[in-house]
Amino acid sequence: MSSDSNRDIEAQRAAGRILAWYAAMGVDAAISDTTVDWLARGEQAPGQGFRLLADAGQAPQGAQAFSQGNIAARGPGAPARPLPTGVPQRPPYAGAAAPAQPARQFSVRPAAAPADVAPFVDLANINTLADLGSALASFDGCGLKATAKNLCFYRGAERAPLMIIGEAPGRDEDLAGKPFVGRAGQLLDRMLAAIDVDETNVHITNIVYWRPPGNRTPTPQEAIACRPFLEKQIALVAPRIVLALGGAAAKQLFDVADGIMRLRGKWRPFAVSGQEYKSMATLHPAYLLRTPAAKNMAWRDLLNVKAALKS
Repeated sequence: MSSDSNRDIEAQRAAGRILAWYAAMGVDAAISDTTVDWLARGEQAPGQGFRLLADAGQAPQGAQAFSQGNIAARGPGAPARPLPTGVPQRPPYAGAAAPAQPARQFSVRPAAAPADVAPFVDLANINTLADLGSALASFDGCGLKATAKNLCFYRGAERAPLMIIGEAPGRDEDLAGKPFVGRAGQLLDRMLAAIDVDETNVHITNIVYWRPPGNRTPTPQEAIACRPFLEKQIALVAPRIVLALGGAAAKQLFDVADGIMRLRGKWRPFAVSGQEYKSMATLHPAYLLRTPAAKNMAWRDLLNVKAALKS
């Protein structure tokens, strides 16, 4: 094998290791077709060069700031980078030759409500899951919505004896707009099928409705922002049993600090708007994929759920 072929193979392996590292760090989607060398910008923060034109007689300040940042990044005293030959240069802005001020690209943010007034969402008059989903789609109080592709509301039956609440959508769920459709969701479906449960008699959702960046655990603030919608969803589904998947979901639902190994497998009362539900926590299917030896504990929990559903 030639030395050129060896170098090509080694380069491919190196590229594969880099991509694997990106995936491990949560980089799973491209946001631009071109790369950006952030180190070349010196100490400038992303977006620092963006400016709206103050008036029609001024040159774009963003372009000027970006050019100065490039010069600063190359070092003091460095000559300006010449334009390639044959590229026409833009004439300087002056007087009547200046272009008109462009229209604002973003809508003006409405005035903030007083600190003691919460954004108004009339959940009391919502009587169907379809209306609740519409309210969620127009809700901007959770920061996760800004970075997610889709709202992941629920899948399964609208009213069911068993309601399963997980932690947060992942990449597959974000693309599909439904919770638990990836590998963990497929395992969950097989687990439920073993106790004679399918989408006709189960309702599946999460404590937050949008994917956290990099599949991180949702913060308490993000879970609290979604909590009123989740409680309304529980009331509309009216389950006999609520099953929390994983430590993050159990801690937020039951307001406890214990780990999932202490919480799992124990029945506990869970009240929403004066209505009490029988509830239990068990291991998350994603954890079972990483730790197959723990499946026996999850199976014992599911047998308890099956017995409670039949009683």
